Amino acid sequence: MALVREKDGKRLHVKSRLMGESLVRKSLYDDMEIPPQLRLFPEVNVVKIGGQSICDRGIKALPAIIKEIGAAKVRHKILLTTGGGTRSRHIYTIALELGMPTGIIARFASTISEQNAILLATLLAPWDGIRIHQDDLLKLPTYYSQGCIPVTQGMPPFDYFALPPEHGRLPVHRTDAGTLLIANLIGAKSCILVKDEDGLYTDNPKTNEHAAFIPEIGARELMKKDLEDLVIERSCLEILQNSEVLERIQIINGLKEGNITRALAGEHVGTIIYKEK
Repeated sequence: MALVREKDGKRLHVKSRLMGESLVRKSLYDDMEIPPQLRLFPEVNVVKIGGQSICDRGIKALPAIIKEIGAAKVRHKILLTTGGGTRSRHIYTIALELGMPTGIIARFASTISEQNAILLATLLAPWDGIRIHQDDLLKLPTYYSQGCIPVTQGMPPFDYFALPPEHGRLPVHRTDAGTLLIANLIGAKSCILVKDEDGLYTDNPKTNEHAAFIPEIGARELMKKDLEDLVIERSCLEILQNSEVLERIQIINGLKEGNITRALAGEHVGTIIYKEK
């Protein structure tokens, strides 16, 4: 980019493609040629450990999962994120009853997701688990060079600036969406969401025994189906479809031994939701 001085000689500008451009013009990107998004850490697998589905089960679920992740770090670079779980739902209820705005509710949820990140990092201490803040994501090469398994909260740091939803006041970007946003930011190798169900169903299998399992589906098609219940946050579908670097999300049952290992190895276990061309 070159420096350009105004004709009167008083003001100096940096000449660039967007100089004097309206950044809200609808056809802006149609007129621009931009290179593909840089994938910062394409060898990293982002794995979310569910809050209610996994963390809240405590000793009934976590020890086996922790050992499996600890063993997997020999072959894979893993970045863990955490959900909020039952405690998030509890604070959501209180906040809604008291008329709290979406941004305050999102801030509450961040603190609970953070608690679970500390919990996981502590349990992973024998395998060099380390709790990191989201601002530390660019330090990932340092953590991996020391053999660490970094753990961070899944709740995105919108907090007080969480977008108001179309209906109600619960933040639409919670820990599933935050995990996917992290994976998109770093250009991750994979994004795996560890739940307590085998994957996506046509309805909640816990309450509907006739719900059918969906092994694979496109994000756009799933949005069109507008199912009553989903195993992930609906905002994830739009994030995936708009991503330049992510091709799919994988949802697996972490309560089944070996599923995390198989997913990290690239096997089709659970449900795969893919970006449609």
